This record gives sequence, structure tokens and C-alpha cells, in this order.
Amino acid sequence: MLSVENIETSYGASQVLFGISLGIEAGEMVTLLGRNGMGKTTTISSIMGIIKPHAGSITLDGSPILGLPSYKVARAGLGLVPEGRQIFPNLSVQENLVATASNRTGNVSPWTLDRVFELFPALAERRTNMGNQLSGGEQQMLAIARALMTNPRLLILDEATEGLAPLIRAEIWRVLQHLKSAGQAIIVIDKNVDALTRIADRHYVIEKGHIVWTGTSKSLKDSKDVQHRYLGV
Repeated sequence: MLSVENIETSYGASQVLFGISLGIEAGEMVTLLGRNGMGKTTTISSIMGIIKPHAGSITLDGSPILGLPSYKVARAGLGLVPEGRQIFPNLSVQENLVATASNRTGNVSPWTLDRVFELFPALAERRTNMGNQLSGGEQQMLAIARALMTNPRLLILDEATEGLAPLIRAEIWRVLQHLKSAGQAIIVIDKNVDALTRIADRHYVIEKGHIVWTGTSKSLKDSKDVQHRYLGV
């Protein structure tokens, strides 16, 4: 579905990504792992068109998307749940959900308000509350639900559970497991290796702008040295 080949991205004169390559097939869940400041968010921003790489290629179903503005990347079928949530604080939960809702990819069973409220019952109870009246966990649920309302072919979550209480983290993992079981392709950035190896198919580990390891969940579970070298605090 998505193929990223040898992208290089810089902020001014400072190069951050050095030949990053990764891919995801339809229905897969893959992760991008690494310590803070290693290039994970820059990789996602490069894929989404928020930052333009100066080398490499990015294709979606064989069609190039590198260089497209971010709104065209989103229209092509990529849905982003950004780090920090970035919901609209002065819109209600329901307004946040319908503001960018679409079905440009022609999903035969599209996400609707009823479906996302079934997935996130807490949001149904808060549907008239403003975004800035929600807890951090509720805001993260809203950010995921908002992305789903665009009916993305690929859902991308940057720091899926950062700063959330354990019960809310468990709820997010439940939702991601449900989405994966339903065939949703997902890329996740997070630090919870135990949870990710339970539900994800494959993993990419990034270190100083390079992919230094890739493999299955079983391989990552068994590679304690990789976890210690690249993911430990």
C-alpha cells in the first residue's frame, strides 16, 4: 500500500533523516520505534507532506505522493492522529468529528457518527462538550475518531498513548486491536513495546535518522539487546 524509499529530510541545514525506507501492506499494523529525537515524527511529517524530503520517493498504491501538499495526501487516504492531538478546542465533540468528515476513498461501510460513538462510548456522552473541556484521554479518543471520520485507507498515530492514564492506554490498545482485526492498515509510534508486540505485525526501529532494525513482533520480543540498545531509557 504505502512504500517509502530512501527519503532524506532536513530542517534548514540540519539533516534529520538519512535514507529512511519502510512499507506497509493493506490490513497490516506496523510501528516506528525509537527514543525521543531520533526522527520518528519527522518521518511521519515527511509521509504526510507536512515537510518535504529532498531525496527519495513515497508512493501510495504505486502513485507518487512525495511533494504533494498535506491536504492532498490526506485526500489520497492517509489519516493522521498527530502528537499533541491538535483537536479544535472551541468546537464541540460532534463538530470536531463532522468538520473534516469525508469518504473520498469510497469505503463501502464508511465511518459515521454512530459508528465512532459506538467505538468510543465516552465521546457519545460528551458529544456537546467543547474540545477544551475534555480530559487528555478523551481528547486522544476524539483525535482518533476524527481521523477515522475521513475514512482513511491508512491510519497513522504519532505517540498513540503518551501521557495517558493506564486505563485510557488500555482502551486505546483495545480500539487499535479492533481496527486491525477489521482490516484497517495502521502505522503507530509509541513507547509501549509490550503492548505493540501483542498487536502489531512488524516493527521499524529508528536511531539518529536511520532505520537500524526491522522485524516481526516475535523477533522484537526475542531481541532483548535491540530493545536495550535502541529503546531503553
